[in-house]
Amino acid sequence: MERHNDKAAEFRPVRSDQPTMLAFARDLPNLCSLAGLLCAVLGIYFAIRGSFHLAMIGVLWAVLFDWADGIIARKIAGRTDHDRAFGAQLDSLIDIVSFGVFPAVFLLSYGQFSPWFLPGAFLIVAASAMRLSYFNIFGLASDGRYMGLALDNNAIIVAFVFLFQGLMGHAAFSIVLYSLSMVMLVFNLAPIRTPKFSGRWFYVLIVYTLGLTVIHGWMEWHGV
Repeated sequence: MERHNDKAAEFRPVRSDQPTMLAFARDLPNLCSLAGLLCAVLGIYFAIRGSFHLAMIGVLWAVLFDWADGIIARKIAGRTDHDRAFGAQLDSLIDIVSFGVFPAVFLLSYGQFSPWFLPGAFLIVAASAMRLSYFNIFGLASDGRYMGLALDNNAIIVAFVFLFQGLMGHAAFSIVLYSLSMVMLVFNLAPIRTPKFSGRWFYVLIVYTLGLTVIHGWMEWHGV
C-alpha cells in the first residue's frame, strides 16, 4: 500500500502540465529498463519450473539491459528532470526484482523449496532492499566508486559458477549456491569501495552475455 507522510499530499491537485504515468513509457531508457524487467520475470518463471539454465540466461539479459538503460539515458539529449527522476525510480524498483527477488526465488527453487533455504532467501531480498535504499540516498562514493559490491555483479558471478553445477550432486551444489549467496550478500553491504564498470566494459558484458547464453542454452537442451 502506498503511504504518504504528508497528508496534504493526498489532496494535492493534479497540475495541468503533470505527465501521465504511461507517458514515461515512451522514454527509450525506460523501455530498456522494462525489457530488463521482462527478462527477470522470465528468469523467475524458469527458476520455479526448474529450468535453471534458462533462468540464468534471463538474469544475464536483465543485467545487460540494466547497464544499457543508463548508457542510453546519458546519450539522449533533452530529457526533462521528470524523465530523469522517473527513470531513476523505475530502475531501482526493477533492480529489486532482478537482483533481489530473482536470486531469492532461484535459491529456493534449487533448494527444492526446503524451509532451510527460507532464511537465505529472506536475507537476499532484505540485503538488496537495504543496498538499493542506501544507494538512492547517497549514490556513488566521492571517487566515483560504489560502496559495497553492486547487486548486478552477483548475477554475473552466479551465472558463471552455475556452469559447473553438473560436476557435483544436486545437494552438494545447493550448499555451494547457498554459501556463495551469503558471501556475496556480505560484500553487497560491506563498507568497501568497488569499481563502477562502464565504458568498454559494456562491450565485455555483451560478449559475456552472448557467450553464456549459448552455453547455458546448450546445457539446458542437453540436460546437463
